[in-house]
Amino acid sequence: MADDGASFAWYELLTTDVGGASAFYGSVLGWVTKDASTPGISYKLFMSGELTRSGLMELPEEGIRQGATPRWIGYVGVDDMDLAVRRMRERGGAVYVPPTGTNIGRISIVADPQRATFGLLSGSRIARPAVEGLDAPGRVGWHELLAADWRKAFGFYSEVFGWRQVDSDVAGAESYQLFSAGGQIIGGIFNKRPLEPIAFWLYYFNVDDVDAAIVRVRAGGGRVYEGPLELPNGSWIVRCLDPQGATFALEGARSSDSIAKAPAAEYRWTTTWDGFTSQGRWRSGQPGGKGRRPGK
Repeated sequence: MADDGASFAWYELLTTDVGGASAFYGSVLGWVTKDASTPGISYKLFMSGELTRSGLMELPEEGIRQGATPRWIGYVGVDDMDLAVRRMRERGGAVYVPPTGTNIGRISIVADPQRATFGLLSGSRIARPAVEGLDAPGRVGWHELLAADWRKAFGFYSEVFGWRQVDSDVAGAESYQLFSAGGQIIGGIFNKRPLEPIAFWLYYFNVDDVDAAIVRVRAGGGRVYEGPLELPNGSWIVRCLDPQGATFALEGARSSDSIAKAPAAEYRWTTTWDGFTSQGRWRSGQPGGKGRRPGK
């Protein structure tokens, strides 16, 4: 693929409790759910007013039997599904769910050579989120890959999707590779820490006030396992688990009063992912990764 047009086109939460997840994300991000089921497929949409943000469905029983846990899946939109799958396999990627027709379009669940899972989508039946709207509240504003080897990982995605490297103007950010897709900087790739059991994609949702969002996460039964942590551009991030164990992140502003009263950032984790389990505690004043986007 000669250009960088293959961008993320859809997001989906696979969970073990659709009702609980609907209530949780409705509180944290202000979403409402809309039924989009078809015969044989139970499916819901997360909505912000009239804007569709993502999908929601039960984690398939077959996936649970194979060790899958609740998670967010980002789908890269492709014009030719079969070509994309072939390119992935030729470069060491895996196909967990072969190209299949669904109520949102033709999809495939895949993994890169380092086992980070994501999806492919063609013939989407749902309007794609506008690339230029990455800052909008309640939507995914950043895509971050925690890789086993970020250089090899970037090479894979560049060859398969045509993603391009973007130089960072942040000092010491050489190990955090920004990338563009669809003509815009949309994410970064860096090496995961030893405490993270396997490589994975992390999606950041925009919020107006990080501290208020943290209160909502905890009140809804979720957990903040890292942060708040400040980025070079002055915004703040937190990394979280929802009540069913799916990992996600939030980004937004904080008031000067909240910053002054805040204790040192602490990282706590207990996670199981594809049969791997990790837990512990760590304190830090700087975020791992997210070096982050120039002009943002």
